[in-house]
Amino acid sequence: MNHLDEKLTFKRGLTLKNRIVIAPMTTKMSFFDGVVTNDEIDYYALRSGEAGAFITAAANVHEGGKGWDGELGVYDDRFIPGLSKLAAAIKKNGTKAILQIFHGGRMTDSKVLQGVQPVAPSAIPAERPNAETPRALEEAEIYDILEGFKKATERAIKAGFDGVEIHGANTYLIQQFFSPHSNRRTDDWGGSLEKRFKFINELVDGVTSVVDRSGVKDFIVGYRFSPEEYEEPGIRLSDTLYLVDRLADKPLDYLHMSSNDYKKVSVSEEFKEKTILTYIKERVGDRVPLIVAGDIRTRKDVETVLETTDLVAVGRAILIDPHWTQKILDDKESLIRTELFHYDREELRISNGVWGFLQMMMPERLK
Repeated sequence: MNHLDEKLTFKRGLTLKNRIVIAPMTTKMSFFDGVVTNDEIDYYALRSGEAGAFITAAANVHEGGKGWDGELGVYDDRFIPGLSKLAAAIKKNGTKAILQIFHGGRMTDSKVLQGVQPVAPSAIPAERPNAETPRALEEAEIYDILEGFKKATERAIKAGFDGVEIHGANTYLIQQFFSPHSNRRTDDWGGSLEKRFKFINELVDGVTSVVDRSGVKDFIVGYRFSPEEYEEPGIRLSDTLYLVDRLADKPLDYLHMSSNDYKKVSVSEEFKEKTILTYIKERVGDRVPLIVAGDIRTRKDVETVLETTDLVAVGRAILIDPHWTQKILDDKESLIRTELFHYDREELRISNGVWGFLQMMMPERLK
């Protein structure tokens, strides 16, 4: 069993001071053009300094990949000064700063993109209200997006981050290439499971090669994934076990399972005997550290997760109490604030975007 106050050193040399990671959470606090704001820096700084690492909200690597207004941008060099300030704000008292990089794919709309049609592997709309039908990417555009991830990684290094997390979860473009629902292509980028993995394969190899060629020290690369989809056809746990098996042999520093409940059991009948997390860890083994997120709120949750995995990612609990991590580490759980009415929004540095998320997830805890 791993202990929450133990250090962890990744294969590229970066060491975390403890096993708690602040999960990436959408803030919608950047300027309309993706530039970091002072409010955004204050939000991160308030919650930093205690956890081993802080993973930022998603930063889009391509202008056509913007998922929502108020999103971080990393698709141009002009973002580096603001990102440098953000990295510095996170990196206090030894907390490591990880920039999450992504492309929204079909999970956006033409309003966000200023009249431009969203793109995806295939012209299949998402199964959500008012979803727009995306335009299928041409092969040259696919390579352009892959190059965008590599350039974003270079900018993260220049901005002083300690790593990047490739956001292959939550139904965004990377997951869309792997999903049989959103990827109906008949060329080398779709069809069989192996062909649907091609985009991820090229992407991970490209990003890790950028880091290794750069000569930067102690800079890590992680990959976040969602284990299942509800769509039919969609990603099932058997697909994800193939995915993590392949990724575990890549030069990645960690895998990060995105979930709303770490105790969740698969929807697939052949995987009902254990939790999804257990099946994932059994397949990955000790080849690469595994992080899991999913309604982790108490010290017992942390300790339970660390019986199976290497790191825990905490989100909502740290939104409500910015000093949740230190109270857990000091075994002073009784001091943790669990109700939002203990604070006001200004004290928590919470934006409209985050407040809306909390209203959706826990309306009973809001005034």
